[in-house]
Amino acid sequence: MPRIPQRKATKGSQRWLQILVNGHSDVFAREFLPKIKCSPDAKITWLSPLQEDEYAEYQDEAFLKRLGVQLSNHSLQDFWPKRGPVWDGLAVIKPTNVPILVEAKAHIPEMYSPASAAREPSLTQIRESLALTKKAFGSTADYDWSGPLYQYTNRLAHLYLLSELNHVSAYLVFLCFVNAADMDGPSSVAEWEGALRLVRTILGLREGKLSRSVVHLFIDVKELGAGCP
Repeated sequence: MPRIPQRKATKGSQRWLQILVNGHSDVFAREFLPKIKCSPDAKITWLSPLQEDEYAEYQDEAFLKRLGVQLSNHSLQDFWPKRGPVWDGLAVIKPTNVPILVEAKAHIPEMYSPASAAREPSLTQIRESLALTKKAFGSTADYDWSGPLYQYTNRLAHLYLLSELNHVSAYLVFLCFVNAADMDGPSSVAEWEGALRLVRTILGLREGKLSRSVVHLFIDVKELGAGCP
């Protein structure tokens, strides 16, 4: 159940997320809260990556514990093997404590990842859980969810575990940084949106109940200044 301490990052999405969370969390709240149409008194409390927590990132049961989430109907162990996603960021919406799972990107190639390297019996467990998730997102067996977009799909799977299998209201945020020149990242939201349309096409994603809990957020790093706290 790992908690994974990190260094103060010097570049990329890890750097910009650390800066956002520890010095400019208001920017995230300003962009995110209107998208989910929550109550006016809603606030966001960040749980990682926090400077006072060694910028730690969380994986497996540790991410659930950090969020204060208990899975009463379907356990993480029964759904996904160990060494699952390491979450870039974790937060909750106060006062309801609705979890927010964050995956951050600073450039488009970061959207793509190697296929799952799991071996049996873990590979079968992953494929079965991805198949269930695909159905919930309106995709079909014709689409490959274990290939180069595997990092994206396994995040969707964990949202499915929380929201559908355990009835825990939650949001999955794909946070796309604009003007991350340190990574030669997109200089406009339109570039990100084009890449994300391609992702949805490749995965056969359809609009539906669960897709409304997936938020693609675009934040310009120019709003975050140059220094890490």
